[in-house]
Amino acid sequence: MGETIHNLTKKTKVSEFEFIALMAFLMANVALSIDAILPGLTNIGESLSISENSGLQLIITMIFLGLGLGELIFGTLSDSFGRKPIVYIGVGLFILASIICARATSIEVMLFGRVLQGIGLSAPRTVSMAIIRDSYQGDQMARIMSFISAIFILIPMIAPVIGQLILSVFNWQTIFYFQIFFVLITILWFKYRQQETLPEKKRIKLSKKLFINGLEEFMKHKQTLIYTIMAGLIEGAFILYLSTSKQIFQDQYHLIKEFPYVFAALSFVYGISTFLNGRLVMKYGMHNLVTISLYLFSFTALVYLLVFYNLENPSITILMIFLFFQFLFLGFIFGNLSALAMQPIGHIAGIGAAIFSFVSMVLGVLIANLAGEFVSTNALPLFGAFFATGLVALLLLNIIIFKNQKSKEFQLLK
Repeated sequence: MGETIHNLTKKTKVSEFEFIALMAFLMANVALSIDAILPGLTNIGESLSISENSGLQLIITMIFLGLGLGELIFGTLSDSFGRKPIVYIGVGLFILASIICARATSIEVMLFGRVLQGIGLSAPRTVSMAIIRDSYQGDQMARIMSFISAIFILIPMIAPVIGQLILSVFNWQTIFYFQIFFVLITILWFKYRQQETLPEKKRIKLSKKLFINGLEEFMKHKQTLIYTIMAGLIEGAFILYLSTSKQIFQDQYHLIKEFPYVFAALSFVYGISTFLNGRLVMKYGMHNLVTISLYLFSFTALVYLLVFYNLENPSITILMIFLFFQFLFLGFIFGNLSALAMQPIGHIAGIGAAIFSFVSMVLGVLIANLAGEFVSTNALPLFGAFFATGLVALLLLNIIIFKNQKSKEFQLLK
């Protein structure tokens, strides 16, 4: 039981591929719970008498709030009780929450269910990160996370299409029941094929000070903290896109039936870039790829702002070209930032992953909710958020570079 996946994957390529696929599917339940309901937001709004777009945005963003809150709990517990039992608890909570969402008759009940869904899903999401950190380190870890992201991205590609197909035959409630079916299939696979990666001798005894000590240890690593804030900034821009994609494509561009396929196309671009990252990270390194991608991500958004400032939306072709490049660069940012943040805190992987996810998620939700109010008649505020978050992330990145240079100079003087 104490043997790590890393030891297993040395034996055969098949076991490594299965590990990557399984971790991807564990994480993909989050994407399915978000993206599958996007085509049904109008139906949900009509059924629950939600008239404001901000209310529909909350249905998307509140699940992220639940994810952030839940990860603080489950990430800490996984360091004390092992990885697998915590996943089972989270999945049980998610199933209950999905039933609440499916039977909701008001916006308040729906939002409660969505937060609870997020809390439940935080267990497989956080624990999968801890399992990866248990098993890999450094650029190899970034490589594995990139390949996981490449498989994971298949779900956001097909989830809106699945939601659209379900709506064409059934009602929006059926989408939530489909989520339950998918998570049950995943958890059975996890139960019988994934070994525990945290042996009992390495577990931390649960105590009142466990989280406080973990937080203090996390805060000691200044670079981890900065990378976490950077991840939150970029995540905020991404959550904003998710929560306003219905408004932009369906309301502004009137792409009702085409929306799932437009969404899938951009998800495919993101998947390709994460796959390429997995191939390039071993050669160029995480830090270099993040730096280049952040500059390009910010520059692309700035070009859009300069060209279309005070103008109406461009044609859908022009918009898609700009979004193509934004998502292309995002694929080189997300996985590497996570790996860079987790690299120094492998000895507290569960708590570390929890704090990383909580801080980045809450910051991301805050940014998305604040900026979402401005995405009403055109897509310009979305690119404004892309530029602002990218610029601040670059400033933080340069702080890290400056500190590293000063540290090297100090070592040379010694």
